Amino acid sequence: MTTSTFGGEVSEYYQRFRRGYPSEVADVLATAFALSGDDLVLDLGCGTGQLTRALAPRVGAVLGMDPEPAMLAQARRATAEPNVGWLLGADSDVGALQAVLGPRRLAAVTVAQALHWMDHERLFAAVRPLLRPGGGVAVVTNGEPLWLQDTPWSAALRDVVSAYLGTLVHRTCGTDDASQERYAKALAAAGYAVSSTVVEYSAPLSVDELAGGVFSAMSPDQLPAPDARPAFTERIRAAVAPHGPLREHVRVRLLTGSR
Repeated sequence: MTTSTFGGEVSEYYQRFRRGYPSEVADVLATAFALSGDDLVLDLGCGTGQLTRALAPRVGAVLGMDPEPAMLAQARRATAEPNVGWLLGADSDVGALQAVLGPRRLAAVTVAQALHWMDHERLFAAVRPLLRPGGGVAVVTNGEPLWLQDTPWSAALRDVVSAYLGTLVHRTCGTDDASQERYAKALAAAGYAVSSTVVEYSAPLSVDELAGGVFSAMSPDQLPAPDARPAFTERIRAAVAPHGPLREHVRVRLLTGSR
């Protein structure tokens, strides 16, 4: 994983504008791994803790782990749950948790919208010794990127962002079918029993949410200057205006591998 892509102001946009998770997502994970109040879960690549916080009521404790200090700082400020802790580290550091955990085992390791930054095959193998019986790994993708959805407003947004960056935006961040199939095969090859679940919901979108979502996916050096951001937002507003009112249909895909 990288320690610079989501630093600085990007982490603020990430906390404010990245989607949270409906309670049904935590329900699916609780059922898949028989989570209880005695369990410890690791949310790897936690960002600003959207999934970490959703899991907190279902378990004894959740550890959110991320390589970007700015993201963890935002996560701490946004979290009131007393059973949540934060660790600075990347997927390559997971093996070192063995010494920290001692005889205790993790009930689950979740990776939400972050596996495309990781060496997933190595990670799946490294996690197995840390899991209790019945525990496992969950790969969670929280809908497609705002600029890659099959709607007129998304196509209009894509044109604005591509024009600004000077290149066509096309990264799926692991949400595409090919990536999902690759992750499923890797989980099976690592000895996990694999299953897949989809949680769907829809929500209204504002232009500020569209702009904030785009800014949250940029690196700090790609962000428009502060005084240029209102104009960027207005370009988005003009582009999507013919397609309002804006609404997003989100498919949360949960790929689980049980031990």
